Amino acid sequence: MKIAMIGHKRIPSREGGVEIVVEELSTRMVKQGHKVTAYNRAAKEFKKDKDYKGVRIVTVPTINLKSLDALLYSFFATIRALFSRYDVIHYHAEGPCAMLWIPHLFGIRTVATIHGLDWQRAKWGGFATKYIKFGEMIAAKYADEVIVLSKNVQQYFKDVYGRETQLIPNGVNKPVVREAQFIKEKYGLEKDNYILFLARIVPEKGLHYLLDAFKEVDTDKKLVVAGSSSHTNEYVEEIKKKVAKDKRVIMIGFVQGQELEELFSNCYLYVLPSDVEGMPISLLEAMSYGCACLVSDIEENIQVVQEYGDCFEKGNIKDLRDKLAILMNNTVTEICKY
Repeated sequence: MKIAMIGHKRIPSREGGVEIVVEELSTRMVKQGHKVTAYNRAAKEFKKDKDYKGVRIVTVPTINLKSLDALLYSFFATIRALFSRYDVIHYHAEGPCAMLWIPHLFGIRTVATIHGLDWQRAKWGGFATKYIKFGEMIAAKYADEVIVLSKNVQQYFKDVYGRETQLIPNGVNKPVVREAQFIKEKYGLEKDNYILFLARIVPEKGLHYLLDAFKEVDTDKKLVVAGSSSHTNEYVEEIKKKVAKDKRVIMIGFVQGQELEELFSNCYLYVLPSDVEGMPISLLEAMSYGCACLVSDIEENIQVVQEYGDCFEKGNIKDLRDKLAILMNNTVTEICKY
């Protein structure tokens, strides 16, 4: 089949879970004999490659503003895709799904993957939130198939739209376990001497909760903050001010490759204090490395860790602090029961 991917930012990249999923799906389908085109969003710092592991790359112009980025990109990508005679156009994330009605109008089969209820994310304003909800409605009404990542989102689509969906959870590749070499030389990190937060630096990931809780925990372990922003510069500045008050905290920015593998392989504890998730790939990766994990008690996190990790009440800094204090002196023993 000829398949188009629309909705991600860019592949190959680890800018978010959507990008990882699109890359994995695209390259695997190419190996199965399908012809896959991924419509990347233009970015100055990103090379405009025309091919990646057999996936055809088309770069689409857009405006780097959070309120217009997805709207303009998905419109231009959809218009270009109309002239390529695809068998299926696969939309990813609710915002880009707003354009799904166009290929539907022309009789082209469409698939929508809902990576999470994006309108819940704190970074969006009034117009963006309404637009994302519109994309959600379009996907529910017009997509030939709707894929969701979690049971609660599946129930949400059934309750709100009466739409049956396909539940296909995210997965991860087998991990490459590495000794602390690069991270030891660059950051002074060694096996089990740091806690790891690895996610985008956006409000819904809850890093501010973690920093406020960690500052009250008596420990010599470091807190490593790995990740980049996503249209959230004001929030990043707020985070940097908090980090500056605690010398145990290290912000290392976006990581990938060997550095990422070493961080997962050697951390004492992985913490994901998020308010909103779809199905967090970074958490799946942490668990694949055998990391002890402490997560907020939202349903999407609990479905991943099940009985194999600890949790705290979402947004409750005191509860997070208390759990961290316990885990600094013990291995993960207080298992969250759900």
